[in-house]
Amino acid sequence: MQVSDAVASRRSVRGFLPDPVDAAVIRRVLATAARSPSGGNLQPWHIDVVAGEPLAELKAIMLDRVRAAPGGEGSEYDIYPKTLPERQRTYRFEVGEDLYGALGIPREDKMARMMWFARNFQFFGAPMALFCSVDRGMGPPQWSDLGMFLQTVMLLLREEGLDSCAQECWAVYPATVGKFIDLPPERMLFCGMAIGHADPADPVNAMRARRAAVEDFATFRGV
Repeated sequence: MQVSDAVASRRSVRGFLPDPVDAAVIRRVLATAARSPSGGNLQPWHIDVVAGEPLAELKAIMLDRVRAAPGGEGSEYDIYPKTLPERQRTYRFEVGEDLYGALGIPREDKMARMMWFARNFQFFGAPMALFCSVDRGMGPPQWSDLGMFLQTVMLLLREEGLDSCAQECWAVYPATVGKFIDLPPERMLFCGMAIGHADPADPVNAMRARRAAVEDFATFRGV
């Protein structure tokens, strides 16, 4: 697979088949992704992979936790800026409407939307998941390293014929996740990721988030 093919075919899959992911594959992907760019070679990421019985246990825990605390436990960082510029607000609104439109859930049906969103915390049925955490002493440059590492992971998963969904929503349950994965106090939970094979029959997977044209975000000088 060409890199461009992996980039073009990568998407946030929100409906997975139950087929298990080979442990050797995720180990190979993570080992290769370790070559991702990292300023000063700090390699600030820490990854916890969960599958099999431990994943089933976590999904059961989250069923109860989401019911008890539907608003979460309070994230330890701002997932979105408190004030989004208009362009980004529009992008966010569009992807939400496209998503629920693909599912046939109207905007006024708030309960149905909330119930569907809760599927995030079941990893959309994926048979494997990972969590990414970072030392609390790391700053914005190291957080950008996390993004490059995770992007590399997702592209390598495509090379392996797998799909994924990066999920920052897990950051709103830092206490529950932290306890489950024995997260030490000096590390902060950044995000989760669902991993597996996309279910081609799930209508949600027909939705592809729109992207801005190059002219909307790039300025060329002397090119």
